[in-house]
Amino acid sequence: MSLRRWLRDRRLPVATVLIAVAAGVSQALLWWLGPAPATHQFVGPPRSGYTLTDARLTEYDADGQPGMRLQSPNIERREGDDSLYLDSPTFQMPARQPGVPEWQGQSRYGWVNKPGTVLKLQGPVFVHRPAYVDAHGVAQPETTMHTSEVTAWPKEDRMETAQPAHIAQGARTMDGIGMRANLNDNHLELLDASHIVFPPRASRPASVRPAPARPARAATGPGQTG
Repeated sequence: MSLRRWLRDRRLPVATVLIAVAAGVSQALLWWLGPAPATHQFVGPPRSGYTLTDARLTEYDADGQPGMRLQSPNIERREGDDSLYLDSPTFQMPARQPGVPEWQGQSRYGWVNKPGTVLKLQGPVFVHRPAYVDAHGVAQPETTMHTSEVTAWPKEDRMETAQPAHIAQGARTMDGIGMRANLNDNHLELLDASHIVFPPRASRPASVRPAPARPARAATGPGQTG
């Protein structure tokens, strides 16, 4: 029997064998010439989101000294995002000068980025510092600040807003649209439409001086010369 006739009588099995051989050769070429499989970089299970209730957070500086403190009845960390979302937060930012009280504040919402270097406050924002006596013995009045949409850098003691701001320091008031403030050195800058009211200085009472005495003059009558 000739080879051609033998292959013709067994066409289906021969075709199956040829296809299997071709598939094997193709897979071998792909394995040999193709790129190496990518290494899976993830180690460990993925971190899930979580919610904290009645939470208190403290931020520390590079020297291990406590810095800004945050309190919130509800803090949420969403899945896939290491930043924090806060409801009705209150916060304290310590002064860098001895004897100066810390700044205190509150807002409706808050957000802190993953490194803890940026704090965003939304809704009505109120910040104040109690009155105190400075190192020179001069009384400094209470300072209050009302604004919204504040961005703060706690480690740098800076904050700014593009919204209207009202600042009061004792009887002195300042209003403007857009504000930059350095809470450490009390530097404040109003960017637009600024209006500042200074209290009038107390007027000093005028001193009462007695009228200069005039020399007595003899009276003259008729027929008399003075």
